[in-house]
Formats: sequence, C-alpha cells, structure tokens
Amino acid sequence: TVTVTVTAVDINLVMPRANTSGCEAADFAGFPAGHIALVQRGTCSFGIKASNAQAAGAAAVVIFNQGNDPTREGLIIGTLLPDGAGVTIPVVGASFANGSALAQAGSSATVAVPLPQNLVQYNVIVESPGGDANNVVMVGGHLDSVQAGLGINDNGSGSAAILEVALQMAKVKPRNLVRFAWWGGGEQGRLGSIDYLSSLSAGELEDIALYLNFDAVGSPNFVRFVYDGDGSASGAPGPAGSEAIEALFEGFHADLGLAVEPTAIGGSDDAPFAAAGIPVGGVFSGATGIKTAEQAAIYGGTAGVAYDPCYHLACDTFANVSLEALDLNADAIAHAVLHYAMNAAP
Repeated sequence: TVTVTVTAVDINLVMPRANTSGCEAADFAGFPAGHIALVQRGTCSFGIKASNAQAAGAAAVVIFNQGNDPTREGLIIGTLLPDGAGVTIPVVGASFANGSALAQAGSSATVAVPLPQNLVQYNVIVESPGGDANNVVMVGGHLDSVQAGLGINDNGSGSAAILEVALQMAKVKPRNLVRFAWWGGGEQGRLGSIDYLSSLSAGELEDIALYLNFDAVGSPNFVRFVYDGDGSASGAPGPAGSEAIEALFEGFHADLGLAVEPTAIGGSDDAPFAAAGIPVGGVFSGATGIKTAEQAAIYGGTAGVAYDPCYHLACDTFANVSLEALDLNADAIAHAVLHYAMNAAP
C-alpha cells in the first residue's frame, strides 16, 4: 500500500491522444523517486511502462486508458507479462477519467495491491493417433478469458471451433500428425503457449511444420481478417512458409467470392511460435479496431464501431457472437487443417 504524490509521465490528454507515455527511459528524466508514476496506455506494453517506472524509482504505477474510444475507456485489466516480469512495485489500471483527474497538479493517490498468488493453469493438448510425427501440424487457441467476463467470443469462439474440427478429424487418417492445443494463461501473456514451446527439445521444435492460431473468430461487427504471413500489409512477415498459409486462406475465401483483409501476425499465441521460427497463420474477426466505412460496405456491420464492442468486457456472452462469422471461420479452419493434414507443409 502506497500513499504519495502522483507525477504524470509524458501523457497526452488532447485529442487525438496518441502517446508513448512511459515507453522510454528518457520519459522519466527528472522523475521524483518515491512518487506514483501516472502513465497512459499506448504504443508499448504495460510491462515496459512499469519496468521503466520502477527503474526510475517510482513507488507505484497507475496506467490509465488512452481516451480515444469513448466506448472503451473504463478500468484497464491487463498483464505485465512478459515484458514486466521483473516488476515488484504495485501496478494498477485506471479509466481515462480517473487518469485525467490524477494528472492535475498536486494530486496524490493511494495504491493498494494484495500480495500476488501463484495459480495453476493448464494446457489441453491432443493429437492424432497416426500421421508423420516428423511433420506436425499444430492448431491452437487460448482457452481462458479475462476476469471481467465469460469471453465467449474471446476466446470461446476459437476454442469451440477447433474442438469441433478436432472431433471431425477423428474420422480422418492424416498423413501428417495433427496436434490440437487449447492454451491456458493466454490472457496473462501467452503463458501456456510459451511454456509449451520451452518444454520442447530442439528436435521436437523442428518437427512442428506449422502453427495455425484461432483467437476470436465470431466478432459481432466482424471483418474477414487473414494473418499477414508475407508481411505485404504490415511490413512484418512471419517465418518462411507463413506466406503460403496466408495464400491458402485467401484462396478458400476467393473460391466463395468473399473478400478478406490481412492482419498483422504476432497478436496472439502465434507470436511465440513465430519467434521460434515456425510458420504461422490463421483467421481473425477483429477486436478493438474500429470498422471503417469501406469495411462496412464490404462486410456489412456498422462503421465507426469496434469489431467486437464487448472485447474483454462482461458483455462478451453468447449474444456477442456472430454465428455468420463463426460458421464461415469454422469452415476455413477445417479447410486448412485438413489440407495440411494430408499435404506437405508450406
């Protein structure tokens, strides 16, 4: 428990509220040691912000919401991992309104954080009884939700879709071994997938031919996103072979006469696999991004509203899921899994 003066760190309360608050050590030049650091969401991870604040001598950190989307400016519930693994000072989230109030000169605050607890979470991993074990096709999605709600889209939709595909694949004798994974600790910083990969030997890692990730595939104001394996849109390609996975999903939609858009890889449990040099791919229906008028003209839905207005909120219930998006994405998942189960990896 800390009660002390609050010092704002490179925040921006004026629209548009783009900022790099707390992302660089230089942001804390002259920071009074022992104060509470007030930093704003944006640009870098919460862990980086908290680590820089601790290095500058902050007694605690308050991270408040950015303030650009009036529908999503409540209390932040986030994670410090993996970038903030060494943080030992208390760190809490706050709404944009609370952050704006604390930013006023002379503000003080009390930050009270209970002692952390270690909780056990589990990965659930199954694989086909047959198939080439030197050419493993992995399919995964995180099994957990945030504490705020049930997480039926994020990530009940992806978890349920790959479960159904796994049940159907039980009828198939694949040429390649197919391994399904439901990750624990995904919302705490991809802990499950990171732990799994760290448990593998070099040979076992080499046996994984590719990884397909499915996180939120039933967003109510959806766009048909495909992971940008070749980096043509994001400028950040995945490991060699990722471009072929992207092309496979693009071809599936093209055969149905449906448009798709690329989305950057690395936003979910695909990130640890990509970091390990394993080709990655997947489909995604969107989260906090705001649908443009052009997207609404192509995909339907409402422009100016988030792809998933209930992302990480209590309203992420079954009513929040687009069955249209889920049905199509489940077909795309089945198509890709069966293709790679029976054919050479990219």
